[in-house]
Amino acid sequence: MAQSRPAEIKALSGARAFPPLILVLYHFGEGHHYQNAFWYDALVAKGYLWVEFFFALSGFILVHVYGHKNPPSPSRSGGEGRGEGVSNVELGGRHPLTLPSPPLRGGEGKQFAYFEFLKARLARLYPLHIFMLFTILALMVGLRALASAGGYVSIYDLPYHPMNTWPSFVLNLFLVQAWNVLPYLTWNGASWFVSVELLLCLLFPLYLLLSRGGVWLAPLLIAAGGAALYYLALTSGHGLDLTFHNGIFRGMAGFAIGVGLSMLYRAMMARGWGTLPEGLFTLAQTAAVLLLLDAIYRTSWAHKPDDIWVALAMAVLILTLAFDRGVVARALSAGPVLLLGEWSYAVYMGQTAWLQFIRYFEQRWYPNIDPHAIWWIEPAALLVACIFWGALLAHYIEKPANNFLRSLGKNKA
Repeated sequence: MAQSRPAEIKALSGARAFPPLILVLYHFGEGHHYQNAFWYDALVAKGYLWVEFFFALSGFILVHVYGHKNPPSPSRSGGEGRGEGVSNVELGGRHPLTLPSPPLRGGEGKQFAYFEFLKARLARLYPLHIFMLFTILALMVGLRALASAGGYVSIYDLPYHPMNTWPSFVLNLFLVQAWNVLPYLTWNGASWFVSVELLLCLLFPLYLLLSRGGVWLAPLLIAAGGAALYYLALTSGHGLDLTFHNGIFRGMAGFAIGVGLSMLYRAMMARGWGTLPEGLFTLAQTAAVLLLLDAIYRTSWAHKPDDIWVALAMAVLILTLAFDRGVVARALSAGPVLLLGEWSYAVYMGQTAWLQFIRYFEQRWYPNIDPHAIWWIEPAALLVACIFWGALLAHYIEKPANNFLRSLGKNKA
């Protein structure tokens, strides 16, 4: 017997569309140049903080899906149970080993199918990661072969070259490369985020346990996550730009904020906030967007402790969008935006290949051209390439592999 699905929050599905594009521009700017235009440079230089948005969004959505539902009982027989949130992944199922969790207020005891959850999350995260890992390997082999044939130095052997080593390749295979085990980003550098996400999935039962507490715990979780992020930003020397080292703690703090936001949202919906006049949601979302822009431009483009204000403004935006009402929420629920949101993970994961290929392009195809002539054309072309590539990855790699892995074992008695 299938479980009912939590309502899909379309505004949050659409909200995933644009952060990967800003992250592409951020990674390009860090490795190439900025435009000497403050309106653009500050927005892009703070692009690295959209990772905070995704960590908080992950915590919000997973609690939205699991925090107030009865997962399938291991004592029953029959079909698979399912749950689906904005991430459109398999989240239910049966497994003989389940993790008990305390009852919700006024509800029955809950059980969490931990191994089914991990299977569903790995089916979502791993195929694209492994495809891009081998894509970067093929790109490295191919560009080195071209360099050898052409008598020049490959981008992988220049100073400040991509750090692609065989020990780190093995760590990437197991998705543990960002668990404070390496002193640099490797191979598909963007996948550090996925490595941290895997750790968060392993730790999710602890967050789920906290989410079953009273609503009073929600602000404490948000405050604790914010305080942890501020401490990391204060002590790192470069704000919240933490990836291979302490990225796991960055992710745990951002995830905690998302869990707290989901608890607040659940309490607000239970108290009828979802029926408030739509104009109030429009005002709240507009205020959240303005707060975010103010935090971005007020803190300028350097990475520093004040970046915490940008991360917290993103958290406010998530909460205001979660009600799926208001002008901003409706705009993010438009079909083209939702489609781009559907490709967002693939756009993010696929960018490194293009960022590395563009270095080869600059090295061999237009080394003597005045760079100012293409300063705007180059990042714009990169965005188009990453979106197109992301669409292909989503349709031909991510979705088929996800569906295949989810189907394994379903027909067994």
